[in-house]
Amino acid sequence: MSETNKINPKKKRQLSPLYILGGGILKEDFIVRHTKLIVLIVGLMFVFISNRYTCLLKLREIDKLQQELKDVKYESLAISGQLIGNNRLSQIESLVKERRLDLESPQTPPYIIQK
Repeated sequence: MSETNKINPKKKRQLSPLYILGGGILKEDFIVRHTKLIVLIVGLMFVFISNRYTCLLKLREIDKLQQELKDVKYESLAISGQLIGNNRLSQIESLVKERRLDLESPQTPPYIIQK
């Protein structure tokens, strides 16, 4: 049995919370050999999380702008309807009477002038 311990010098350690929090796990052979890969993976994780956060912010802004656009369209339709209503002949005549202007509707149709 002592020969197998001499051939395999690796020590078996239990992963206890004290061993992990004390930093002993960072001295393990696997961690030391793959440090660059681990740093790369952690860096990519930060990039992906940052990208997702940025996309969510932009989606919220797009939704807000689309809602604003709907509101402006509805307001435009309301104003357009009022304008069409105010351009009717009967509406114009009532406004003229209301403001006591000295205007009357022409009794004869307009003439077409040809060149």
